[in-house]
Amino acid sequence: MRWKRFGQWFAFHLFGISLAIFLVINSTILYRWTLSWNGVLSAVHLSEAQLMKNYHQLISYLSFPWITKLKMTNFTSSAAGLQHFSDVKKLFMLNDVVLLVSGILVFFFVRELVRTKTLWRVIRQMQVSLLVPVFVAVMMSISFDQFFIGFHEVLFRNDDWMFDPQKDPIITALPETFFLECFVLFFVLIEIYYLIFLWLGKKQLKNAH
Repeated sequence: MRWKRFGQWFAFHLFGISLAIFLVINSTILYRWTLSWNGVLSAVHLSEAQLMKNYHQLISYLSFPWITKLKMTNFTSSAAGLQHFSDVKKLFMLNDVVLLVSGILVFFFVRELVRTKTLWRVIRQMQVSLLVPVFVAVMMSISFDQFFIGFHEVLFRNDDWMFDPQKDPIITALPETFFLECFVLFFVLIEIYYLIFLWLGKKQLKNAH
């Protein structure tokens, strides 16, 4: 029973993380917002519509398994750049699988808690869990450059992610501040996920009295 509960909570947290990643990946409005104040348009000499078209082409390649080749209208890619995007695509596909499997497990886990009227048990777990993203975000804010480098060194076994703007001009359209915003949004979404279940747990506990 203990291992079952451990597995359920593990799936619960995995689902929250993979869901937040999925939402960040597909929040193209965040990139559009970045363009409005980051000076990207002047750096790449493209209109917002052109740049958004290329960005959608990139995200589509990374997100859809049936798109096997990366083709962007206004950007060429080196062999190393294509390899990096291929590696990123594999990670995105893995995240989708984790999201689906953990989502199924979490559905039955939460249904069990609701059926047995023990959803209130998540309160302490959520109170602790809410502190973790805050701690990681604070560590990230101390030196985002080092965090960003370490993040890539953990996920990738090569240096293909170190783009040369001359060979992979798409990197000019993806400033570091954009990735910072993506991480911030990720942490915000994780906090919302935990807060929702904290609220649900407290609501059940309140109704029980």
